[in-house]
Order: sequence, then C-alpha cells, then structure tokens
Amino acid sequence: MTTSPRFLSVKDVADELAITETAVYTLLKTREVPAIQVGPKRVWRIERVKLEEYIERQYAAARDAIAKGQVAPEGAEE
Repeated sequence: MTTSPRFLSVKDVADELAITETAVYTLLKTREVPAIQVGPKRVWRIERVKLEEYIERQYAAARDAIAKGQVAPEGAEE
C-alpha cells in the first residue's frame, strides 16, 4: 500500500492544481495556502491536508457564487 507524502513541493502543487508555479507562489504570499520553508535552501513545502482544505474552500466559494448567480466565464473581466 502506498501513501501520499505529507508535504508537497511548489511544483507538485502546481501540477495538482493545473496552474503555474508562479501562481502557487502567489497563493503562498497571500497566505491562501499555508506553507513552511525547510532545509538550508529554505524550500517551500505545503502540507497535503492544507492544500485539500484550500481546495474545499474554493469549492464552497464556487457553490456560493453559483447560488448568487455570480459565475462569469473563465478569464472574463468582472
């Protein structure tokens, strides 16, 4: 039985969310996704459970926006 790693790299998160690494760094900078820096090179690591919590918050926000009729096409100006 294989288990998922507890911590993910910025690249792992970018791949998982299908976004750029720059976008992941923005999520870290805005503290939307909590992360830690580890090791002598101070690389960022995101706990899988924190990523899953972020995803759940995004689903809740999407459901709320849909309920309020505030859904715009992707990339559209609001």
